[in-house]
Amino acid sequence: KGYIKIMAYLILVRHGESIWNKKGIWTGLTDISLSKEGIKESRQAASELRRKKIDIAYTSLLKRAKETLDIIKKTLNIPNLHVVENKALNERDYGKLTGKNKWEIKKKYGEEKFLQIRRGWDMPIPKGETLKDVYNRVVPYYQKEILPKLKEGKNVLIVAHGNSLRALIKYIKNISDEDISKLELKTGDVYFYKVD
Repeated sequence: KGYIKIMAYLILVRHGESIWNKKGIWTGLTDISLSKEGIKESRQAASELRRKKIDIAYTSLLKRAKETLDIIKKTLNIPNLHVVENKALNERDYGKLTGKNKWEIKKKYGEEKFLQIRRGWDMPIPKGETLKDVYNRVVPYYQKEILPKLKEGKNVLIVAHGNSLRALIKYIKNISDEDISKLELKTGDVYFYKVD
C-alpha cells in the first residue's frame, strides 16, 4: 500500500528590533519592547507570510517576541490564531553581560573572544547560558510539542529570538558546533522549512 504524503511548513521569525537591540545592549531575559524600526520589521515579516496559511503559533514569554507576533496577527487579520507561549523559546540568558554594551565588550576582549562569547557553541558566561544550554531546552520542546503538529500537516509559526532560533536551526539543518558561529539571524528575518 502507498502512503499519504503530508506536507507542512515550519516558519521561523526572529522578533523585530527591540529598543536595546538598537542601542547594541545585550538583552537576554530582560523584557524590552520593540523599537519603531522593530514594529516596521514585524509588519514586513507579516507581508512575507501572506501566502501561507498558519495553523498554530509558538512564542516565548518575552514581550519583544509577543509584540512581533501580535503585529503579524493584526497585519494578516488572523486574530483568533491559536498561540502557545513557552519559556523554552526564551532568549539566551546572558548572565553578567545582560545590560552591557556589546561594542564596549568587543573593545575590552578583542574580536575573537567577543565572537566566541556572542556566537560560540559552548562558551560559558558568568551566571548565564551557552548556546548549548539553549539548544538543550529548545530542541526537546520542539520534538515533544511542535514536531507532532507538523506531522499532522499543520503549518507552524515560531516567533522567538536570535539564539533560541539558532539552536533550533542547528538541530533542523544538522549544523556542526563549529559552523553554528557563522549563523546570524537579523531582527525581523523569516525562514521557511518544508517538512514532509
